[in-house]
Amino acid sequence: MNSLLEQIPAQERIKKILTNFLQSESIPHALLFSGPQGVGKENAAIQFAKTLVDSRIKIGETEKNLRGIEQLQEPYVKFIIPLPRGKNETDTSSPTEKLTSDEIDLIREQFEIKSKNSFHRISIPKANSIKINSIRDIKKFLSLNYDETGFRFVIISDAHLMNDEAQNALLKSLEEPPDNVVFILSTSIVSKLRPTIISRCWKISFDPLPAEVIVELLTEKFQIDRSDAEEVAPFAMGSVQSALKLIESNFHNLKEKTISILRFSFGRKFNSAFDELNSLLSAQASTDIHIVIIMILSWLNDIQKHRLNFKIFFYKDHIDTIEKFDQKFPDVDINDITTKLETLSNLTRNNINQNLLAANLVFELSSLVLNKK
Repeated sequence: MNSLLEQIPAQERIKKILTNFLQSESIPHALLFSGPQGVGKENAAIQFAKTLVDSRIKIGETEKNLRGIEQLQEPYVKFIIPLPRGKNETDTSSPTEKLTSDEIDLIREQFEIKSKNSFHRISIPKANSIKINSIRDIKKFLSLNYDETGFRFVIISDAHLMNDEAQNALLKSLEEPPDNVVFILSTSIVSKLRPTIISRCWKISFDPLPAEVIVELLTEKFQIDRSDAEEVAPFAMGSVQSALKLIESNFHNLKEKTISILRFSFGRKFNSAFDELNSLLSAQASTDIHIVIIMILSWLNDIQKHRLNFKIFFYKDHIDTIEKFDQKFPDVDINDITTKLETLSNLTRNNINQNLLAANLVFELSSLVLNKK
């Protein structure tokens, strides 16, 4: 396997697929990398681009091309991200011409961080969609002839944030792709992409990362203390981004609050449960409802482990809560509530009001033990 592909942590199945492309010299003109946030899709896109260029470019030119890809620079890579809309911006404006100087500086700063750490998730305030302006800019990128660069790449981050107009514009480029140009779309919500776009891409679904890989990424890429990384990683559901959010959310406090929310919800003390939730979801806090649901799902997973006589738990400091619940409610269907909470978690992507989601969360937890006493 190419050494550059080894820069993709875990994901052995994915690396085998990409290696087969290289060995067969049959490279799809468009790839769709799908899977949860924080499992390494964009890192894989960058490493695959480097690998493909490394296999085709003449010796002596390789270093310049690889550096250009790493730094997400044109003409090597067109890296498209969601951007905020500027004042008085129209669909004929360039993607950034109506943005403030502060916004442009922030975008440059985020790209610089990304170029040094491909696991970094670019975050721009109010960047809720991929503009049609950005997709139209692809035509300019494709119209320029840079034979000396070999392959060139269009990488679209959070591709599901393209609106219908942007997706229509992209479709035209996908229908007649130029030679030696590879599109890589990265998304955590495939269902928001048009079937016509999906049908023109080779779809590759990424797996959650093992906890031990998350620990290494947190310590090496984000300089997180190893002890903190080891404590958080099992709760991260295979996602580096979820692990980082847990750390930002004061993980020790988050665990205690989660136990309180569970106790109050099961005891039908709704006001107390809402108070605990609201203290986590306040405007000043960095926690969102998705993170709280992850914490609750981890506790429910511990219930299943206890029933199967496992000895390793997420909430190893709260074994008593697990044992007491299982003694009191041995017949409760954990699979059913888990499915409902996962559905709630998916709704967090749709900008639904957090208070409404919180109310549904407490209701679902309380209904778990309703009439079971």
